[in-house]
Amino acid sequence: MANPAPHFRPAPSSEIYGHYAAHFNRTHKHNRRELLGWSFLGITVLALAGVMALLVAMSRIPGIEQLTFWPIGFFQKGLVVHVIFSFIVWFFAVFGALLCISSARSNNSKLGCIIVSLVIIASILLAVPAFIGDGTASLNNYVPTIIDPMFYAGLLIIGAALSIQVLRLLTRRIFQRDQTNLCEFMIALAAILFCIALTCLAIAGNNLWDKTLSQVFNEHLFWGFGHILQFSNVALLMAAWIYLANICGINLAPTTIKIAGGMLLLGALTAPLFFSFYEPFSAAQQLAFTNLQYIFAPATSLIVAVILLAIIQRGRPYPWRNPAFLTLTLSISVFSIGGILGLFVDGADTRTPAHYHGVIAGINLAFMGLYYTLFLPLLDKAIAITKIIYLQVGLFAGGQTMASIGLFLAGGYGVPRKVAGADQGLEIFGAYAGMMMNGIGALIAIIGGILFIWSMAHALLKKVSAP
Repeated sequence: MANPAPHFRPAPSSEIYGHYAAHFNRTHKHNRRELLGWSFLGITVLALAGVMALLVAMSRIPGIEQLTFWPIGFFQKGLVVHVIFSFIVWFFAVFGALLCISSARSNNSKLGCIIVSLVIIASILLAVPAFIGDGTASLNNYVPTIIDPMFYAGLLIIGAALSIQVLRLLTRRIFQRDQTNLCEFMIALAAILFCIALTCLAIAGNNLWDKTLSQVFNEHLFWGFGHILQFSNVALLMAAWIYLANICGINLAPTTIKIAGGMLLLGALTAPLFFSFYEPFSAAQQLAFTNLQYIFAPATSLIVAVILLAIIQRGRPYPWRNPAFLTLTLSISVFSIGGILGLFVDGADTRTPAHYHGVIAGINLAFMGLYYTLFLPLLDKAIAITKIIYLQVGLFAGGQTMASIGLFLAGGYGVPRKVAGADQGLEIFGAYAGMMMNGIGALIAIIGGILFIWSMAHALLKKVSAP
């Protein structure tokens, strides 16, 4: 009989994992339940985002809205929910899990479980308006919305719940002043950046309190918040890279981490001032927020350069069978491709989604690595190292890269963003080829995503980990 595949567990020499594992033993039941809740939530919203994407595609079938059971105006509303689940709630679920882990030492209460429950309720409120007749879709940037009280209530609840989680972590760091690892340093930075994003949201909301809800209202409300939320997401990406590198035996210098983090913090701190320096919601203010994106390149490049140099110095053979190394290297590669494509965007054509799809895919690969090498092992649900892991990660990374390059090619021929069908203007062969490439790549990535969701759901549903 063949030997069963080994289950991935970080080596005892992995300092960061050992630091976390020490506070996640079986006696800390509330911490474990909270982490399990965040982990399940992340997988669930990814699955629901996929279902919404399928329904959105079906809504393009001619005549389908004539069917009595099909929601009125579903295409745009379904698209909103797809984006909210696959980007906002998914990222928040991973953020919540990392905040839970970083706070585990001093928080073993039911508060975290209550927070997860609130986010689950909020997710339901975000989804329901897509299936009822009321409400209008607003395809604004960063946080697209459905203009419906239920949807705004969902956003409010999820924002408040995550804010409590953030304050719980920051309070511990301020008053306990204990020694923490570099991964926790970056998670705490992400929490601070999230607070700055909320500050921008509050200032914008104060300026808009007497305005009528509309797409323009939402664009103005979430423009500053969305830009700074990207700073928080990049800090989470760096935290994931630091952790995955440590699992691979690569320890980054504290100075490198602090310089990269300092760049993000200094850039984000200027954002609330834009509401005073510029006329609120003016073109000049919008451009000022947009120009903050140039801070990402040096901050991330610094860490990427150090990690790649360490990998080269380590020499062959490279540990490709290690999920941490696989997701780390592919995350860096896909994120970098997305970043390079961003040098050529103008906001009007599909080169813009080519850029952010590549960047987001790179972040998602790092988060997948966290599931494999941090969340599951801490929950005693380590997954078996089989070919399914390499297939899943490879399909997702390769498919997303292909899809992004296809979008970029089509955008070079003038294909506009946020349109479908004949409005795309695919008469030119290069535009047609680019969109075909995007479609095939997206299909490959979806298969990889389904395999990931299936693997994680199977592991999380296990009562005990395999020996």
